[in-house]
Amino acid sequence: MRRLNFPKDAPPAARPRLAVTDAARTPDPAAMAARLPPGTVVLFRHYDAPDRRALGARLARVCRQRRLYLLVAGDARLAAALGADGLHLPEYLARRGPPPVARLWLRRRGGVLTVAAHSPAALAWAAALGADLALLSPVFPTRSHPGAATLGPVRFALWAGRAGVPVAALGGVTAATARRLPGAAALAGVPPVATRLP
Repeated sequence: MRRLNFPKDAPPAARPRLAVTDAARTPDPAAMAARLPPGTVVLFRHYDAPDRRALGARLARVCRQRRLYLLVAGDARLAAALGADGLHLPEYLARRGPPPVARLWLRRRGGVLTVAAHSPAALAWAAALGADLALLSPVFPTRSHPGAATLGPVRFALWAGRAGVPVAALGGVTAATARRLPGAAALAGVPPVATRLP
């Protein structure tokens, strides 16, 4: 198991990049991953895809070939079956705590645990779970959620600074907006944005 490191005070060039899959914008996650640089973290969501297991298997092969890290969202059994590097919990699962199968898999594998967060309470849940990283969103306006309330760089920095866990910025993060996020331990986005981050 390769270990990911998410330091809270990493310089911009050393911050990990997370490419988040989205069924609408990245219908073929394996093809998307084939264009990513080695070392990128791929967060496989596609929650409702009827062929999620097959999509995940193709994605896992590409991740291994290209030396990418693979996190599977919301399904520890699928993460284990794919040989993923870790598990991502949506906020509602983090609030309840990971199911026993997820705890057991993470303990046995020493895998990475990331958690979605949209509030200070969610960041606290992530810290209490011992997460390696919380993905805080939306930081800036996004095409996927037009008109949604955003945190902005000041609130992001305040919440991230008080979190007991490294925090990644997600939502409207581009090369230009990333410069306004010195407190982000990692930068996340749906490709092609994630491929153009600094």
